Amino acid sequence: MRVRVDDASAGQRIDNFLVRVCKGVPKSHVYRILRSGEVRVNSRRVDQTYRLQLDDEVRIPPIRLAEKAAEPVVPFGKPFDIVFEDEALLVLDKPAGLAVHGGSGVSFGVIEQLRRQRPEAKFLELVHRLDRETSGLLIVAKKRSALTVLHDMMREGKVRKRYLTLVAGRWLNPMQHVKLALHKYLTEGGERRVSVNSEGKPAHSIVRLLKRWQSYSLVEVELKTGRTHQIRVHLSHLGFPLCGDDKYGDFSLNKQLEKQGFKRMFLHAAKLAFHHPLTDQLIELEAPLPPELERHVVQVEQTEEKEYG
Repeated sequence: MRVRVDDASAGQRIDNFLVRVCKGVPKSHVYRILRSGEVRVNSRRVDQTYRLQLDDEVRIPPIRLAEKAAEPVVPFGKPFDIVFEDEALLVLDKPAGLAVHGGSGVSFGVIEQLRRQRPEAKFLELVHRLDRETSGLLIVAKKRSALTVLHDMMREGKVRKRYLTLVAGRWLNPMQHVKLALHKYLTEGGERRVSVNSEGKPAHSIVRLLKRWQSYSLVEVELKTGRTHQIRVHLSHLGFPLCGDDKYGDFSLNKQLEKQGFKRMFLHAAKLAFHHPLTDQLIELEAPLPPELERHVVQVEQTEEKEYG
């Protein structure tokens, strides 16, 4: 098989390219055919670190695969709410309850559905992740060149991300920097968890108070680092668990909220600001609170006024 390298694959390492093109082929076999010289680029041998150039011709030898069980069909699903889009990237407003990608017991996620909805798209890759129960702004790259730059920007803290959350308790400070290192570990059941631990990786959140009542506070959290479950663990550790958080929250409170009809975690990726990876134009985006979160804030306000006046 001969494959001509297009914009979507230019700049990618040959080994990663082969893993993507030869779906289902074990990585060990991919490296074997590279080492043996069976894979040729422009009729020449290359090693696994070679980065493909636009219009390179890649020769891939015939590869036999053992028959596999049919992969689950990805449903078309409801079209996503696209907040921004151009030729290099798109930003969508992810609904709560949907994983960003398949794996770990999930057959499909946002990226698989998006590819199903856009069969003509040659390249669609996640730039970052959101927890399954978190709603809000999610960036998807449509070009590899944009993906590479955006990943660098993420690592360097050049993408400003702000979240809205409702927590249990009265948050007092108008603005507070939270700098607590976080450590990832697995529970006995094999579930991923995160805890505050001085030996963990540095994590920095900036919490701004938006509104508070006697029992709850609505806050905006700006992430200066992007650690797993950062907002949830930082706030829970300080005694302000997120409403509806089934991992780090107040479980008895969550049960009460469920009886009142609130059945998700209150965390929403509300704002993004970054310079376009290819044009350097400043992009500032905002996604309003989903209706179920807006309704819950109104319900809290009404309940607190009745109880405390």
